[in-house]
Amino acid sequence: MEFKRLFDLLEYEKFYNKSIALSSKINGTWVPVSSQEYIEKANLFSYGLLSMGIKKGDKIATITNSRPEWNIADMGIMQIGAIHVPIYPNITEEEYDYILTHSESKLVFISSDAIFSRIKKTYEESGIIQGIYSFEKINGIDKIWTEILDSGANNQNPDLLEQIKKEIETDEVATIIYTSGTTGKPKGVMLSHANIISNVTAARPHFPIDETSRILSYLPVCHVYERMVQYVFQFAGCSIYYVENMGTIVDNIQEIKPHAFTTVPRLLEKVYDRIMFKGRNLKGIKQKLFYWAVALGNRYQEKGNKPFYLFKLKIADILVFSKWRKAFGNEVKFIVSGGAALQERLARIFWAAGVPVLEGYGMTESSPVIAVNELNPDKLKFGTVGTKLSNVEVKIAEDGEILTRGPHVMKGYYKAPEQTSEIIDNDGWLHTGDLGHLVEGKFVKITGRKKSMFKTSMGKYVIPEYMETKLRESKFIEQCMIIGENQKFVAALIQPDFQYLKNWCNIKGHGFGNTINAVKNPEIKKRFQKEIDYYNQFFNPHEQIIKFELVPDEWTVETGELTPTLKVKRNVIEKKYEQQILKVFK
Repeated sequence: MEFKRLFDLLEYEKFYNKSIALSSKINGTWVPVSSQEYIEKANLFSYGLLSMGIKKGDKIATITNSRPEWNIADMGIMQIGAIHVPIYPNITEEEYDYILTHSESKLVFISSDAIFSRIKKTYEESGIIQGIYSFEKINGIDKIWTEILDSGANNQNPDLLEQIKKEIETDEVATIIYTSGTTGKPKGVMLSHANIISNVTAARPHFPIDETSRILSYLPVCHVYERMVQYVFQFAGCSIYYVENMGTIVDNIQEIKPHAFTTVPRLLEKVYDRIMFKGRNLKGIKQKLFYWAVALGNRYQEKGNKPFYLFKLKIADILVFSKWRKAFGNEVKFIVSGGAALQERLARIFWAAGVPVLEGYGMTESSPVIAVNELNPDKLKFGTVGTKLSNVEVKIAEDGEILTRGPHVMKGYYKAPEQTSEIIDNDGWLHTGDLGHLVEGKFVKITGRKKSMFKTSMGKYVIPEYMETKLRESKFIEQCMIIGENQKFVAALIQPDFQYLKNWCNIKGHGFGNTINAVKNPEIKKRFQKEIDYYNQFFNPHEQIIKFELVPDEWTVETGELTPTLKVKRNVIEKKYEQQILKVFK
């Protein structure tokens, strides 16, 4: 079978002919979508779009939580040469308006009342959107996506569809994915079939999966990272199960017992914190054994662990770490982590616990993966994002910026040739904007973002991302942002982990009240100063955090402080807390 266009994956589905290709939980029951149903509905979706006059090059947007219907629509859109514009289901009204207008999307498929309320004005005023369809019954929308399938059933034309598919070239644009906009308006990244397929085929050998593998999916499939890896899983014939929501992920893991899943570091941080919280509540010998196992796990090496260490690790596994694996369903072969920096200690201890975490790195503009760690000890290095994929090039520029070149580099930004030429040079190198270096000549190490790096008034450069990742190791800190550009010293805005802080206050007998009162509480401030003092030992003298300000708000995607991959939006936070920042440096 040839794999030149993304919808060619349906030929692989036909080959595997699985009873469960995709699955989601509806009204308490897992409802499977077989390979045959997947193919048939994707074709019906294509026929339906064609019957409505949708043609090659038209843009179709989807705004929904992850679900099998998304995959069906994805294939159905691309099969007729239309361009899929997947959009996050939890961004702001202004971002929706910009993306839908800029992309000139003709149809929009959504999944909730909340989404409709945020795009209704754009729909009514843009004059571009021809219709909004819902994946489930919601108020204000009388068009259901199944109408497209019904129309397709009544207008089937296999010969025409096959002819259209044959005329779609591998280097044509398959999708436009809008970046999360950490530094301004979102940019539409044009990715071709060939771009993403180059990533799929290069990533596939890294993962021990086959048609017997069960995959759990909780990340938004609209994100290029989750989307590309899902294509890898489909390419390998795996069964993909979508979690109901973040509140049910623990139960869903126990039900599915996945062999693999993708994640962002924040989930692993939360799991680790929950495990450590339970450990602190143990008594006597059980608590001592728990902390002994954790200390042992923290010394785990990628290779070269001595026999006596491995003997002790086996004991720790029986007594402690086997319980950790049960939290992941007891059958996980690996977890892929991306989207943000993973704390080295987490990678090390999860590997010791028999839960291999493979940290990778990339960006939307590179389809997305540039480098990833592997299960092979020779291609695994904690604290790095691994080695480059086999079909890509990586080099470090003189100023420390990571550059990459190869078939994974995007075709460009939609309607933005000048911005495209700024990021892709004349020799085809994509300038990632990330700073880093190579460890042992092959492992990519990320140190920060070029644009977020700043200089103090003393002329010293500060790279905030490393410091922020380190600070988030604290049980007290949920999010933080390092500040101090053109100032005499470095400071931090800190969003506490309010749930942990509330528990701490109850134990210590300090009043918590509400979050506004809590961040002003002298005892709480004193405790946070103790945390800052501890973490300052890991920073250079000119990076020492001299002052900090606790904020009473939770930073979220919905309120605009975080991107959908949970990175801080510096410009938004700086504007929101302008007065607090002035107070810090007064």
